[in-house]
Amino acid sequence: MVDMIRTRMTAEEFLALPETTAIHELLDGEVYMAPPPMVEHQSSSMNIIALLLKIIPGGRLFHAPTGVYFDEANIPEPDVFWLSADNLGKIKGRYVEGAPDLIVEIFSNSTAKRDKEDKFHLYEKHGVREYWMVDPSNQYVEVYLLKDGVFDRTGVHDKSGSFTSSLFGDVVIQVAAFFA
Repeated sequence: MVDMIRTRMTAEEFLALPETTAIHELLDGEVYMAPPPMVEHQSSSMNIIALLLKIIPGGRLFHAPTGVYFDEANIPEPDVFWLSADNLGKIKGRYVEGAPDLIVEIFSNSTAKRDKEDKFHLYEKHGVREYWMVDPSNQYVEVYLLKDGVFDRTGVHDKSGSFTSSLFGDVVIQVAAFFA
C-alpha cells in the first residue's frame, strides 16, 4: 500500500492508490487533492458537457475524475476533455494516455492558479490541440490553440460573446451556454 501521507510520488504509486471519485492529480511528481467544487463550477461543467455532446464530431468526451497520463510525473484530471475518433486508441483502462484534442479547465478558488500556469504549460508541452480556461465567477472563457508547439491565445470571450473552435469547424459556440 502506498503511504497516503506522502505528497510526492511516481505515476506507478499514484495509479496504485485506491479508486475514488475525489479529484486528485499528479503534477510534476506532487499529488494535489482538490476540495469538492463549488456549485457554479459544477453547473458550468455540466453546461459545457451538454453543449459539447451536441457539437462533437464523434470521438469520446470525458470529465473528472478521469485522468490523463502524460508521463511518470504528470497525471492531471481535467474538468472536461475530448478525444477525436482518431485518438480513441489512447484510452487505457483507468486513464487516457497522451494528449486529448481538447481540454477544458473550469476555475475554482483552489485550482485557478494551477490551471493558468502549471497545467497550461503541461498541456502545451504534451501537445493538447486546444485548451479552454473557463471562469464561472467572472463568466468568460479564454481559448488557446496549439500552433507549432506553442499555445496561441485566440481570444477571451465574455458571457455575451461567441467563438468557433478549430476542432469543430464552423460551429459557433455561445459563451452564455457555459453559464446558463
